[in-house]
Amino acid sequence: MNPPRIGLRCDAGPHTGVGHLVRCLALGEEFLARGARVELFGTVDRVGWAAAHLAACGIPVHPGPDTPAGLVEAARAHALDAFVLDSYELDPAGAGALRAASVLTLAIVDGDARGQDADLYLDQNFGADTPDGQPTAGTPGDGRLLAGVRYALLRDAVTAARPAAPPPATPAPRPRVLAFFGGTDAVGAAPVLTRVLLGTGHPMAVTVVVARPGIEADLSQVGTGRGQSLHLVAPTDALPALIGAADLVVSAAGTSTWELCCLGAPAALVCVVDNQRDAYRRVVAHGLAAGLGELPELAAPGLAGRAARAEAARTLRTLLASPRRRAALAARAWTTVDGRGRQRVAEAVLTRIADRTGVLKP
Repeated sequence: MNPPRIGLRCDAGPHTGVGHLVRCLALGEEFLARGARVELFGTVDRVGWAAAHLAACGIPVHPGPDTPAGLVEAARAHALDAFVLDSYELDPAGAGALRAASVLTLAIVDGDARGQDADLYLDQNFGADTPDGQPTAGTPGDGRLLAGVRYALLRDAVTAARPAAPPPATPAPRPRVLAFFGGTDAVGAAPVLTRVLLGTGHPMAVTVVVARPGIEADLSQVGTGRGQSLHLVAPTDALPALIGAADLVVSAAGTSTWELCCLGAPAALVCVVDNQRDAYRRVVAHGLAAGLGELPELAAPGLAGRAARAEAARTLRTLLASPRRRAALAARAWTTVDGRGRQRVAEAVLTRIADRTGVLKP
């Protein structure tokens, strides 16, 4: 019997970021573990670690079709049983065109399904499974909507690093702080938040993941205070190990939020783009992470910007000085995301394929 063939349609690069690719990679790893064939359709531009990981997994990369007709043509040419669509830019009609061509379609969405007509929808954001957080796709009773963090897609490297229990409250006179803002930091958050961190005046050892040369040049000019150090590192697929070694993580409120939760990392998040706002607010309101505000406000000149940065610095100073507060965040986060989301999503997709074809799931 032929294994199921799964296509992943997403893009990654300096302007689009890597969030879509990271969650598709996680789902691809699960399909591969179940014996399926996986192929990626899209552009992976200047994200070396991701390209290397795709090659190591044996996932071939093909040009990404942008039109409904192109998606159908690619699905037929590669004999795909299912297509996973993860993009804000694709024509929404693509999902319906694939369904009409008898290709099972999973649309990964963040609240707004953009009018896509898919067989399954996945919204892995915290609160998406609550009445006030439902995405505009499917309904809870029709079996098409996979909603909430129980479906969070996490890579092998993350689930393998998940601790057996959240970290305890451990005194750290000079806390180790990790700061990263997506695989490309497309909006330049690292210089802003690094200055806010060091501006607290608290002793700390800060490691910043520097996604682009321009950001590295900016950060190389940042001075440190007494008891502070600043270490710059390139993007790496060893990020889970860096997270596990940190006393506090400062990050963007994107897809990496669920990685931080799964790993039980005490985290402070910043909302860097508009489509993160709802999930950011829910995560902060439920105490899964501390909130530092929105990047445009933190980066603003004048009195408003200084006030936003001062408030973020107060939040960070409190976390840096309080092991108990950090441990409380870590415990709630670790309990909320169990790391088995991709298994649930893959099971839903493969069950649908089996129901259509009459072939047993791998």
